[in-house]
Amino acid sequence: MDRIRIRGGRQLKGQIRISGAKNAALPLMVASLLTDKPLTLHNVPRLADITTMMQLLQQHGVEISAAAGENGHSHGTTLVLKASKITSTTAPYDIVRKMRASMLVLGVLLAREGQAKVSLPGGCAIGARPVDLHIAGLKAMGAEIDIDGGYMVARAPKGLRGGRYTFPKVSVGATEDLMIAAALARGTTVLDNAAREPEITNLAECLSAMGVPIGGIGTETLTIEGVTSFNAIEHAVIPDRIETGTYAMAVAMTAGDVELIGGRVDLIDTVAASLRAAGVTLEDTEKGMRVHRTNGALHGVDVMTEPFPGFPTDLQAQMMALMTRAEGASMITETIFESRFMHVPELARMGANVTIHHQSALVRGVPKLRGAEVMATDLRASVSLAIAGLSAEGDTMLHRVYHLDRGFERLEEKLSACGADIERVKG
Repeated sequence: MDRIRIRGGRQLKGQIRISGAKNAALPLMVASLLTDKPLTLHNVPRLADITTMMQLLQQHGVEISAAAGENGHSHGTTLVLKASKITSTTAPYDIVRKMRASMLVLGVLLAREGQAKVSLPGGCAIGARPVDLHIAGLKAMGAEIDIDGGYMVARAPKGLRGGRYTFPKVSVGATEDLMIAAALARGTTVLDNAAREPEITNLAECLSAMGVPIGGIGTETLTIEGVTSFNAIEHAVIPDRIETGTYAMAVAMTAGDVELIGGRVDLIDTVAASLRAAGVTLEDTEKGMRVHRTNGALHGVDVMTEPFPGFPTDLQAQMMALMTRAEGASMITETIFESRFMHVPELARMGANVTIHHQSALVRGVPKLRGAEVMATDLRASVSLAIAGLSAEGDTMLHRVYHLDRGFERLEEKLSACGADIERVKG
């Protein structure tokens, strides 16, 4: 099993190109199941989760061709997806267990074929992420769904019909699932308390270009008119705001100065505000954004994860790593997932001073971190340990990097190009 070795103490300086957003690309790929017309997606990141989604869609009958993006082989992929015929309405456990986003095929298969059998999902071990919102929303659109043998078995013999569904709590995945399904449902679907993440907007813009009338894009109420035919379109995946925030924190951690090519401050407004309060400067450039420390020291700031436009849970672990080196104390509160502090014991192995109390972690900054053997427990935790290793004294060896490979494209290459001493050790 591969590991990543990091020798800390080097400032990051130079440029890092931000990849396309994994969390935007995955539902966009699923949208290809709506039609027999080709969907061309640009700026798709090269990641394990993208490969998993390609495997899932291909076994449903989607033809996929991949080519280097317009920026060259190393800067994103262009995918052409065409679902001329659905050859299977079952999403098997062997694929779905690898990635929770696989269950996004539930609604669209049900809408197009009148039936679907989708395994209950897997993904990172960061707590319960129930499927009940997907099920309740689809039932509001006329579906019958049972759980049998670890699978969601869904039926809608006459197809889905438009309906109104109010999410009891904000859910990105369920919003995406119902949006795509509603594109093929008869009539009008209204989704209240819908997620507002930029990835949702990117999906809505894609569906709109495909010919689906959508009102309320960017708001908590989406109105979607179902259609029977779609346009063949080309669509670009937005830059990854989680990667943008992660590298901004890595630069701040090492007191570096880096231009994030393609990075957009407007996609991370809340994060940018927290970083500025901590003593980090973020400024727009012609190619993206520049990150460096403002006046030398980092200062402790409190953050609480919330649905967009709040502080994203996917940057909580990275922010905690940054705060381990800040002056004073900071309180980090996690409100989205109940088991997302599993990186804390690993940071403690490196000398971090973190105390957990229920949903909050009190982080007291320390003068230095020390390299250690650490283990990734989930995707975002893995990169938080890499960030810590960049500023630690000595060597950090990061185990279970397959988590990292699910969400960060060419991490070692990007960091080493900016001066980091980092390498992958083949297992």
